[in-house]
Amino acid sequence: MIKKLLLFFLVATTSVAFGQDANIFEPDSVKKKIEATQINSSLRIDGVMNDVEWRKVKPTSGFIQIEPFQGKKPTQDTEVKVLYNKQYLYFGIFAKDSLGKKAIRATDFKRDFSFRQHDMVALSFDGFNDKRNAMVLVTNPYGVQRDLLSFDDLYYDVDWDGLWRVRTSRTDSGWVAEMAIPWQTLRYPKTLDSLHTWGFNIFRSRRMSNEQTAFSPYPRIFSNLRMTYAGELKNLQPPPPSTNIRIQPYFLTSFDHYSGQKVPKPTETNFKLGGELKWAINSNAVLDLTTNTDFAQADADRQVNNVTRFSVFFPERRQFFLENASLFGVGVGPNDDFSGGTMRVQPFFSRRIGLDDNNRPISIDAGGRFVYRSLKRNFGVIAMRQRGVGDTPATNFFVGRFSENFGEQSRIGGLITVKNRPEGSNIVGTVDGFFRLNQSHSVNTMATYSKTTNTGQQGFSGFAQYFFTNNQFKVWWTQSVVTKDYNPEMGFVSRTDVIGTTPGIFIYNRGNWLPKKYIRAFEPGIMTEFYHQASTGQLIERQININPIWFNFQNGGFFGYLVNPTFQRLTEPFQPLGVTINVGDFNYVRHQIFASSDPSKILNLVVDHSWGTYFDGKLNSTDIRLQFAPIPHISVSGRYNRNGFKGVGDVLDVKKVDLYSIEGRFALNPRVQLIGFYQQNSENNSKNYNIRLSWEYQPLSYIYVVLNRRGFNNVSEPSDIRYEKENHVIAKISYLKQF
Repeated sequence: MIKKLLLFFLVATTSVAFGQDANIFEPDSVKKKIEATQINSSLRIDGVMNDVEWRKVKPTSGFIQIEPFQGKKPTQDTEVKVLYNKQYLYFGIFAKDSLGKKAIRATDFKRDFSFRQHDMVALSFDGFNDKRNAMVLVTNPYGVQRDLLSFDDLYYDVDWDGLWRVRTSRTDSGWVAEMAIPWQTLRYPKTLDSLHTWGFNIFRSRRMSNEQTAFSPYPRIFSNLRMTYAGELKNLQPPPPSTNIRIQPYFLTSFDHYSGQKVPKPTETNFKLGGELKWAINSNAVLDLTTNTDFAQADADRQVNNVTRFSVFFPERRQFFLENASLFGVGVGPNDDFSGGTMRVQPFFSRRIGLDDNNRPISIDAGGRFVYRSLKRNFGVIAMRQRGVGDTPATNFFVGRFSENFGEQSRIGGLITVKNRPEGSNIVGTVDGFFRLNQSHSVNTMATYSKTTNTGQQGFSGFAQYFFTNNQFKVWWTQSVVTKDYNPEMGFVSRTDVIGTTPGIFIYNRGNWLPKKYIRAFEPGIMTEFYHQASTGQLIERQININPIWFNFQNGGFFGYLVNPTFQRLTEPFQPLGVTINVGDFNYVRHQIFASSDPSKILNLVVDHSWGTYFDGKLNSTDIRLQFAPIPHISVSGRYNRNGFKGVGDVLDVKKVDLYSIEGRFALNPRVQLIGFYQQNSENNSKNYNIRLSWEYQPLSYIYVVLNRRGFNNVSEPSDIRYEKENHVIAKISYLKQF
């Protein structure tokens, strides 16, 4: 059967692939331009654009389709006006739509909302004109904000929050966005020229037709963050960069109650003061300081039932560590589309600071981060002091990073991390490089070494990864190695003692044979993974993920089928979800179906179902997510996950492990929201909920009230299983002031 599927895949893809617009076009030497107009007055930001200053400015239009028909005229026009005074850069954007309000799609008011679910416009700024860095500000038709920093369209600080204002309005002819961006939020050089020209682009997504357009066009395989394709924003006269200090103190009170612990914990009421200071020393350098750091407002982690041999990677959610995270984020890991392989090696992972092994917070006394970025080089330093708790002593953390840019979009660099405790230090040194050979070809590489002084343990890891990408193909080859004793205590490694080889290919096909009314693209692929044990050279895992069917629908949904013949050689027992699988060789085949309806609809569904053999038995896994969003102010979603084992390992009959969750978001507007979720996991009888009331009473200044409850069976001692409960109530107010 596998051979037949491979033959079908090869014949189908090669027979329909050629003759399409495979080659990506080069950036135009003549840039598209938008002129900014200086004013002496201040504008009222209300989403209406009825100030007299707006009426005096001629709009810029002429957007080009990126999707679905690259290079064609949009079906709906977009007009842009740009004004500025000494304090703000203003944008007025009219996203025209022949269906008016009826066409608007938005499923919630979450800041940093999903690109796939919302109408939106995105502004990309390259204030240094280095064609590498982008500051991106995004809004939807309800004035919900999203912002991020991009570097080489490769590394992203997706949770960075900038200080800017936006208001919107919706009419029978489209929707309007008014933005006021303080010059202090933007980054640009101090020059002798009075007039500035910046790299700039605007991207629009109309979700009803899933049409994407941009002011300055780029190949659809890239994003609006590929600033080599950006246009120009001209006639700017920003004030010279000056003292730019932002302080954000906070006050917090908390109530903590515990029950069921073997060693009883006292009920406590605590008060806490702390805060952060950000000093933009100049256009290139930023210093962040923090004391008594608190992350009460950070989104709580969702539980995951993992049946793979890879450790689960939980993303960083704490705001202090999110800004400029990409500078320190050296490593290799799977991309959002699963290309590149599932192996993850990251010498520095900020969640190792201020969290214990069970992801419970540990207080941070103080810390700082200094970052310098320029056209030629980048460097940064992080230093943190973690408070001692119980048997865990106080810990010092240090991270140093340097990278040198060369060519159009290439760099080499180094990273060092030091985790210091009284008993010794863990030190990791890394060298890395990224080489963009042209718009389609790139190579990413790293070598890293770890040493723990008190044990003498030393280890090595490295990888080399090649990517080729155009409108028709994505091809990759990742070669990685992690020795048995490699131990980055401030990093993340999905597994050790392996040599990984993970080549693969995706094919993007838009042939005329497709029913274009419903299907936008046929995108099959093969993702292979081979792992040898580094210490013995034995093959310990082989996966051939064949994806003969993958359809992307015109409405943004998809359907895919995968078959995955697998070989596993267990050199030690493996325990997925409490099932013990003993040492041995195993060959099995699994099948998987992915399906999604239109994610921007009021009711949308995502299904991931897999079945087949699994080691020495069978496993059926089902993951269903359903969202109901009748209006953007109300969004309720539920998730059901079941793993059913039959004859696996020591399970003689059937074992079922269920994970349920429900999440709700109720918003008065983008600034006042009530968010809550509940999760129940049958594996350890855990029942957790988190409820958070958030009020952004002025830009980036918040009042939070958080209720958090955690209950679970503690099975660390099988003879004495206890059901433990933790209840926390937190109230916090923060205030941001920019000078």
